[in-house]
Amino acid sequence: MRARAATVGDLEDVFHGLSKRMSDEYLAAGKDSKAAYDNLMMNLKEGRAHALVKGAQAVAFIAWHEHGDAADTLFAAQEDFFRAATVRFCRRHIRHIQALAGNLPVHSRSWLDGPDVAKWFRLIGYVERGQENGATLFELPPAPNG
Repeated sequence: MRARAATVGDLEDVFHGLSKRMSDEYLAAGKDSKAAYDNLMMNLKEGRAHALVKGAQAVAFIAWHEHGDAADTLFAAQEDFFRAATVRFCRRHIRHIQALAGNLPVHSRSWLDGPDVAKWFRLIGYVERGQENGATLFELPPAPNG
C-alpha cells in the first residue's frame, strides 16, 4: 500500500465501492454519504487529502484540516482496506499527515461502537479521549521527536 496526493477520480472510486461500515459510520454521525463526499471534496480542493492505493486502485481516502490545537481527520474506505496488513502502513502514514499539520495532535472520531474500532485505533497509535458529540474521540499525540 502507498499514499499519494488524491484526485477527484480517487474520491469517486472509493465512494463507488464504499464499505458498508463507512456508510453506517456516516449515518451514525447524522450524515449521509453525499455529505461525507462533499466534506472530503472540500479538503481535496484545499490540497489536504491523500489516496491510499493498493496496486493501482484507490481503496481509501483520508483528508485532514487543522482545527484549533489539533488536526481533524475525515476518512472513507472500501472494504478491501480493512485488513490487518494495512495497520503498519497506517501507523506510518498518519505520522506523515501529523508532520504535514505541524506535529499537532491528530483527532479522529468514530460513531460506531465495538471492540474492533477501538482496537484498530490503538494499534495505529491513538489514545481514546472520551466522548464528543456522540462519537468516541481518538487522539494521536504529537510525535516525540516532532
